[in-house]
Amino acid sequence: MDANTIRKKFLDFQVKKGHKIIEPAPLVLENDPTTLFTGSGMQPLLPYLLGKQHPDGTRLTDSQPCVRLQDIEEVGDPRHTTVFEMLGNWSLGDYFKEEQINNFFEFLTKEVGLDPSKIYVSCFIGNEKYGIPKDTEAAEIWQKVFKEAGIEAKIVEIGSAKDGDKRGIKPGERIFFYDDHENWWSRGGGCEDTPIGDPCGPDSEVFYDFGEDKQDVERYGLAHPASDGARFLEIGNQVFMQYRRLPDGSFEELEKKNVDFGGGLERISAAAIGSFDVFKGSLMKPIIDKLEEISGKSYNNNTDEMRVIADHIRGAYLLSAQGLIPANKAQGYALRRLLRRAILRALDLGISANFLSEIAPIVASNYAELPDSILTHREMALETMLHEENAFRKTLNRGLKELHRITRNNSISGKDLFKLQDTYGFPFELSVEECYRQGIKLSENYREEFETALKEQRERSQTASRGMFKGGLEDHGEKTVKYHTATHLLLAALQKLIDSNICQKGSNITAERVRFDFNLDHKMTTEEITKVEAQVNDWIEADLPVAFDEYDKDYARNTLKAHGEFWDKYPEKLKVYTIGDFDNPVSREVCGGPHVEHTGIIGHFKIKKEESSSAGIRRIKAVLE
Repeated sequence: MDANTIRKKFLDFQVKKGHKIIEPAPLVLENDPTTLFTGSGMQPLLPYLLGKQHPDGTRLTDSQPCVRLQDIEEVGDPRHTTVFEMLGNWSLGDYFKEEQINNFFEFLTKEVGLDPSKIYVSCFIGNEKYGIPKDTEAAEIWQKVFKEAGIEAKIVEIGSAKDGDKRGIKPGERIFFYDDHENWWSRGGGCEDTPIGDPCGPDSEVFYDFGEDKQDVERYGLAHPASDGARFLEIGNQVFMQYRRLPDGSFEELEKKNVDFGGGLERISAAAIGSFDVFKGSLMKPIIDKLEEISGKSYNNNTDEMRVIADHIRGAYLLSAQGLIPANKAQGYALRRLLRRAILRALDLGISANFLSEIAPIVASNYAELPDSILTHREMALETMLHEENAFRKTLNRGLKELHRITRNNSISGKDLFKLQDTYGFPFELSVEECYRQGIKLSENYREEFETALKEQRERSQTASRGMFKGGLEDHGEKTVKYHTATHLLLAALQKLIDSNICQKGSNITAERVRFDFNLDHKMTTEEITKVEAQVNDWIEADLPVAFDEYDKDYARNTLKAHGEFWDKYPEKLKVYTIGDFDNPVSREVCGGPHVEHTGIIGHFKIKKEESSSAGIRRIKAVLE
């Protein structure tokens, strides 16, 4: 059973159970400085799990593409990926543990056809310090479910995963209690780190057993569901949000309890075909087949290289198809890194010529069923990827020249090798190989010197990342909100003065500037830029009111004539922001906000640059002075 079939079966199954399908969120969330990408299925639903009422009701389901770069160095083993798709369903104060557990087991065994005897589960062992009891309710529900399937299901207490590595499992054991490092969910981690005021609770993970022959005792210890070996693979997690942390650090039960379920599509697909290698599933095997054809080498002998390429090109396509452009910081840098790592691994396979033109269409075909609301630039994705491939091959040539330039007395240090990688994009491994070829002497401790420089750079990056992406919504402060409203005025000015058919094709808003992409078939003249800038400032100086309200979609579109890009994808109720007089507005757009209350506080708008973003797409960079 292929992944596309499983995705459809899951959504159809959830609809039969009373759920409403909701659109997946974009991988790059507009104006959200808290994270680079959508990294989990529940991330876009967090406001509703925190208590906000969802317009589509209390039973929701979707399939959410995700990008998570934390494990990028781990890609190459049979299960780690930076790109994955989460099948999700939620109960917002509706059903709870019994219905969720029964439904997921039914989906796995009846819809996907997994052997129930190969399914194992974990539950929360409790936390005595905080007075949180063992989740015997979930364990007993599971025991009943397995009994009805004719399977003995002994319950056993393990504790930590390390305890499990020493103990392993015994015949008949199927339900395992682990501590809060394994089976407690909160935004902060375990019980101790749960943020004050947050909903939280125990979870129940579901694993698939690929057989005793897959365990590696010497490397991972004795196999058990939460171990790191290849025998057991987690395929789904059911979070039961039944507590809230209080200001004094204790926990209280919620009156309104939620269920948050996420199941890895690639992992369920691997279980469906009986392979512990997720790269043999239908979303990646066609890529690997093409790599074998292009390189003339086999997957079995080049697994690391082909896994990295297959994973990274998937991610690069999904990001490019959303309109992201490779850059040297933030999301653009992540896209660039994925592409360059894939190209380098292709070189390891002996693929020296451009190859993305043969791989990207395969990825595009695999994701043809994803909605246009998140893949808004499918037709531009290949062009974006090919441009970066050509540019990086030129970078490699420059790196070779720089390698020879910084060589002193026919020798080079590890610190210099790091500079080549960090500044010029020339990888450490290629530098070392070139030194051997050219007879350039490497310093005695070049690897340690390189690792020291790399560690220092990572520490600097993490410090910067904490300031940019964590600690609340600092970029949703006053300046960023001003830029957001100015962006609405910019679009309105472009439509009024340049072309009424202009639409937003992407934006990036910080507290320092706005970057705005839009469709236009020519470079703007100096006169056009001046007129647009003047119009925006005229509207700012007029101190126009900014207001919003929620409307039915048809009314917003047909009566209010609000500007929007994806009417067929919008929910039936949506938020519309109006700038100026309600009956004769300057701007009226479908938007989630936030915005200033009147334009007079925005400041002076200045266009700093107008340039090409890609074919048929222009980009304006502007600041507020």
